[in-house]
Amino acid sequence: MAIENNNVVALNYKLHTVEANGEKAFVEETTTENPLTFLYGVGMMLPKFEENIAGLNIGDKTSFTLEPNDAYGEKDDRAIAQLPADMFKETGLPPVGEVLPLQDNEGNQFRAVVVEVTPEAVVADLNHPMAGKTLNFDVEILAVRPATEEELAHGHAHGIDGESGH
Repeated sequence: MAIENNNVVALNYKLHTVEANGEKAFVEETTTENPLTFLYGVGMMLPKFEENIAGLNIGDKTSFTLEPNDAYGEKDDRAIAQLPADMFKETGLPPVGEVLPLQDNEGNQFRAVVVEVTPEAVVADLNHPMAGKTLNFDVEILAVRPATEEELAHGHAHGIDGESGH
């Protein structure tokens, strides 16, 4: 079965960033025991990622590169927040490099990386960690099946077999 909208897809991938000098830097990979499983065509994945695997079948392998504009966008130098140090009274000031779980006024959750700590403030970068990066994927398709009615109603996959809970 070829990948198309409203299919559940399970795949393995290996992700590298492509550095300015052309060398690849390893980021992460999935395993057959814990693949990436998602509902194709509903906006869960980067559009260009989905475009590159459209029509593939179980066992197919592919490699592709996404430029920043097709992935997480360019880094926005204005996406920096000064968080008051007193926000961290209970937990203590975080170290540079720590990822902070944050929430906006509408309840949307996101992460920020601490780039500087002063006695008055914690400076956090709100850009996605992969913003500004060229991404290279090596992908192998493990499973493709039609989504169940429940998965379509929920807008996400319930595992490779459709039986996994939330």
